[in-house]
Amino acid sequence: MRIDLTKKTYTSQQEIDKYIYGSADVVGLMCLKVFVNGDLNEYERLKHSAIKLGSAFQKVNFLRDLKQDFEELDRSYFPTVDPNNFTENDKTEIIKEIKADFEIAKEGLMQLPNEAKFGVFLAYKYYSQLLNTIAKTPASIIKEKRIRVSNSKKIILLFQSYIQFKLNLL
Repeated sequence: MRIDLTKKTYTSQQEIDKYIYGSADVVGLMCLKVFVNGDLNEYERLKHSAIKLGSAFQKVNFLRDLKQDFEELDRSYFPTVDPNNFTENDKTEIIKEIKADFEIAKEGLMQLPNEAKFGVFLAYKYYSQLLNTIAKTPASIIKEKRIRVSNSKKIILLFQSYIQFKLNLL
């Protein structure tokens, strides 16, 4: 994004919400337009959930990349957090916000057309697992290294999601 060339720190919720909208939420909206085959009623009905899914994914990325963003790129995406003094409370509050976004997003993704549901659900499951892994990781470690989901866990998530999809459990 062009703004990344000049802006390094986000000091208000309004600033970061605008950034997230332009970097992630619009991707969810573009995908949604395709998923509903341009049906405006369906698009409007599921729009809020698509935005929340984009927001959740972006915030998980911010949390996962906290060290790299701050140390290598000199960026800070959480207005109320000092990356030099990232605490368990900071982590807990961010995770609570992301989980709220995921709850709204899941309601919408479960209503997507079947052709789109599996792929979106799999991405949702992966990012949810990444968030759970981050939640179990001490804040001091998040400041020191990038947290990831192991390849074996990714394969398990793929198979679990596929079975849920094939059994019409989504």
